[in-house]
Amino acid sequence: MPLASLFCLVVAISDGDTLTARCGAPGAYHQVKVRIAAIDAPESRQAFGQKSRQNLARLCFKQRAALQPVDEDSYGRTVANVRCGGADVATAQVRAGLAWVYTPYAAAHPHLAPLQRQARSGGAGLWSQRRPLAPWDYRHRHSQH
Repeated sequence: MPLASLFCLVVAISDGDTLTARCGAPGAYHQVKVRIAAIDAPESRQAFGQKSRQNLARLCFKQRAALQPVDEDSYGRTVANVRCGGADVATAQVRAGLAWVYTPYAAAHPHLAPLQRQARSGGAGLWSQRRPLAPWDYRHRHSQH
């Protein structure tokens, strides 16, 4: 997998931490399904799932994005650091209280944990709920049925 930065156009937003980008030269585009590194957004059916998706769309949809691939996940998606309009998307989503810091990748993104603490203490986004449910717990619960 190429680790060079890709400059792409965001053509679809799946949820608050996944988007589809069209990368490459005109006439030789390829689509890349991208999972934003270091964050986990609420699932679509969870509280704040739609808000998280809308915020990512506001940041990135039909915008040019710089992708810095770091990994590939078990679904074959490219895990990448993503910047849209010069803004780091993971930072924006965590700061707005619309995504959790995803622990397995958190060490490489030390700036995110303090932003999450700030969002949490300020009751931003999903932190306005009394007992927000982490998306990984939500998925685990809902995969049992």
